[in-house]
Amino acid sequence: MSTNAAARGEWSRSGSGRRAGEMTDPPAVVTVRFHRFLPYWAVLQTDLRQTAQGWLFVLWIALVVIGVCGFFLYRVGVQQEAGLVQSAAVLCAEALRAAFLGSLAVVVILSVAAISSERGTVADAVLSRGISRHQYFLARQHARVILVGIAFALISTGIIAAGSLLFRGEADISLHGAAVVIGLLSLLLAVVAAVGVVLGALTNSAVLGITIYWLLLYGGGLLLMLAPEPWPGPERELTRLRYVLQGYYSAAYYGRVALTAIAIALAATICGLIGFSRKDV
Repeated sequence: MSTNAAARGEWSRSGSGRRAGEMTDPPAVVTVRFHRFLPYWAVLQTDLRQTAQGWLFVLWIALVVIGVCGFFLYRVGVQQEAGLVQSAAVLCAEALRAAFLGSLAVVVILSVAAISSERGTVADAVLSRGISRHQYFLARQHARVILVGIAFALISTGIIAAGSLLFRGEADISLHGAAVVIGLLSLLLAVVAAVGVVLGALTNSAVLGITIYWLLLYGGGLLLMLAPEPWPGPERELTRLRYVLQGYYSAAYYGRVALTAIAIALAATICGLIGFSRKDV
């Protein structure tokens, strides 16, 4: 009789346990939403921060600022000693020309080394499926383009503002002309950075990519210098900066130059996406 009572007690406990389990609510299902552009945004932010804090970028900005300050101080001294009235547009054009040509070497290195110097990182990120090849390529390219464009735009703005303040006796700089010069030079350097990232992605080493890019830049610049007048030669355009700063320019002409530069960057980007997607990392 005690055995039957124990069996009935065990049955009642298991039954009540099942009924209690049936009455409990099912566990909540946690849904995680994955944003498809999150890897691109993460690489973009990381590359912007690391490049801006890198020694090459900081050295570039420091050398340009020191060089421009020294040039303007020398011109102020000449003006005070000799009593010469110097044109702010002419001096700012000379400073912008030197800053632009001096920045080409740094921009080439920064852009080509964006992907070619990170082969191990690319392999780990792509093979682990953390980010697609297209997103990685575009994030690196956009980071270098944004950083170079904004940095040189700030440098150009500072040069023009300092020249206008220091040489007020002949302050002949137009606001619209200054905006055109700042936008055009910053756009050209950004295009140089965009094409450089493409070459870095398609070549196997940073040294090879930099060498090829310098040959292309020098060869293309030489051909444009030998081209007739309607073509935008680099030497002619840099010489015209003084007139553009004074407001004497053709909006249609520089609009075509800007559209051509953007078209070159887009064409290079498409080639880079196709080539990098098929390249062994």
